[in-house]
Amino acid sequence: MTIALSTTVHTSFDDAVQRTREALAQNGFGVLTEIDVKATLKDKLGADMENYMILGACNPPLAHQAVTVDPQIGLLLPCNVVVRADPTDQNTVIVEAMNPRLLVEVTGEAGLEPVADEVAAKLQAAIDSLATSQVCTSAP
Repeated sequence: MTIALSTTVHTSFDDAVQRTREALAQNGFGVLTEIDVKATLKDKLGADMENYMILGACNPPLAHQAVTVDPQIGLLLPCNVVVRADPTDQNTVIVEAMNPRLLVEVTGEAGLEPVADEVAAKLQAAIDSLATSQVCTSAP
């Protein structure tokens, strides 16, 4: 099992973040948290790095189902979605979502399987929509 569901998009970082938010919303997720890792590391450590944003995505009905099955699952929520610049290509952005099936593997709770499968399908649909809606950055 892979740790992430991912795709690569060829657009600006800001556009990729916006498109990721929209793709998540279209698949029933809201973004509860946003961590600008680049800004945080610069502010706290003086360290420079490429653009790197962590979005904490939540689908409330599915989160409710998961917490009902295992109240401790909240320790692993929300689903992290990372939007990060490819350090080797300034026009490439990598979008990765945590593979929800890891929740079943980590907890050993078989009752989470149907929820994890549904969350994975919805996150994969969001990721796939980013790959199929590439933005053309050059004029005709």
